[in-house]
Amino acid sequence: MSGHSKWANIKNKKAKTDAVKGKIFTKLGRELAVAAKGNPDPYTNSKLADAIAKAKAANMPNDNIKRSIAKASGELSGVNYENLTYEGYGIGGSAVIVKTLTDNKNRTGGDVRHIFDKCGGNLGTTGSVSYMFENKGVIVIERTVELDEDAVMEMALEAGAEDVVVEEDSYEI
Repeated sequence: MSGHSKWANIKNKKAKTDAVKGKIFTKLGRELAVAAKGNPDPYTNSKLADAIAKAKAANMPNDNIKRSIAKASGELSGVNYENLTYEGYGIGGSAVIVKTLTDNKNRTGGDVRHIFDKCGGNLGTTGSVSYMFENKGVIVIERTVELDEDAVMEMALEAGAEDVVVEEDSYEI
């Protein structure tokens, strides 16, 4: 009878969830490899520590995390991933910056150029739109009794922060 096999239903569900997990683990593995490229020590490399935290939040096994870091540090042979940035103009002349992670520069360049052409934009040269953007970050500090709101605001503004937002359980600088 069709549709009454419990084993077939379990097998199909498991295949779907495994495919989704595999896709996520692959993406996180690449991120780990790029972060570990220069410095494979998470205690001195904040990017790597953040990537490890993301991987653990997604329930990635420790063996996979260690393997990705080992490949990037050169202990194991593997693919060399690179961060590339493309600049261009979208519809209506809007400036666009595309950041990519790739193991093949030529394929990625062609894919990005194709997407720009398909969507009515055009790929620019390096520096054509990046002067219009600024790199900024957000620092989140847990709010404790020892950290006074005025002291945190004073330190942040002296260090060059643009804004300090006080939440009920944290400070966002």
